[in-house]
Amino acid sequence: MVRHRQRGGRHRPDPPAHLRRDRSVAGTSGGRGTTAAGPGPPSSHARASSFRLSTPRSNVWNMEMAGGAAAPDQADDRLVGSDRVLAVLKELAGHPDGVTLDELTRAIGSPKPTVHRALRSLRRAGLAAQDARGHYLLGDEFLRMAFAHHEARPEHVRIRPVLEALAGRFGETAHYAVLDGREVVYRAKVDPPTGAARLTSTIGGRNPAHATGVGKLLLAHQLTTRDAVDAWVGDTPLERRTAHTVVTAAALHRSLELIRERGYALDEEENEAGVGCLALAVYALSPSVPSGALSVSALTYRTPLSTLVAAVDEVRAVLGPLGEAGSRT
Repeated sequence: MVRHRQRGGRHRPDPPAHLRRDRSVAGTSGGRGTTAAGPGPPSSHARASSFRLSTPRSNVWNMEMAGGAAAPDQADDRLVGSDRVLAVLKELAGHPDGVTLDELTRAIGSPKPTVHRALRSLRRAGLAAQDARGHYLLGDEFLRMAFAHHEARPEHVRIRPVLEALAGRFGETAHYAVLDGREVVYRAKVDPPTGAARLTSTIGGRNPAHATGVGKLLLAHQLTTRDAVDAWVGDTPLERRTAHTVVTAAALHRSLELIRERGYALDEEENEAGVGCLALAVYALSPSVPSGALSVSALTYRTPLSTLVAAVDEVRAVLGPLGEAGSRT
């Protein structure tokens, strides 16, 4: 028997059972979960059916949710989550006078509300601040932590008196640097007490290892064979910073052999024209492996490289036990 249902004063037969749909999900449109009987709260089934991710997630998140590895073509190079916050923090470090929200948005390549949320998180932690002009800059808490960490580094504390003595003796800049992959990072720097012309190097700054005295000195301890040099150079061309820069594996190998023979390294205007360096190993943390290298970097018109080479024994004497393998104190 066909049953009838009254609606609006008219009788309408129900459709046959095989043509009926579940009214809890029928009529959904635009993910809002409306039903054939009119608008109303969506059912749990409708909510699940219409759910979509509104923001990109990291590949790690996708792998965890999918229970497998993400396909190579699914890689997303857009910044997400904590990566975005760190990108904002790094960008702030490049603007000591402050930067606007619009400028940050363009530099980071993320939507303005997203960058603003990252800034809000950094400000809550004291890692970012906003000045009277509305510009954003690194916060005092970030600077306090950075300087406290830098001052507490053992090698920095122990090497600074040596740098001060050498800068005073030669009237030139003294550096302490460590090797980081294919680059050197300057951990400490002391400028001469007098002289109008000074180097633009900064603590935390980087230079190609193959083009610097400190870099070649440290590479000489690591790359002791031609095969090791070839593997380190690989398929990546060595950057030519000046006409004097070593840019082939063969030339670098010969340079490192000479450094091991001499016990010191030279930068003969290889990184910057008009600047020469004498570099020696520093054993601040280990008696057998250099923790870094020290250099006296001089403007060649003021202090020729030959002057530094002639005084290498004096530099060694100032460095003392810190410059001697096996005598860590």
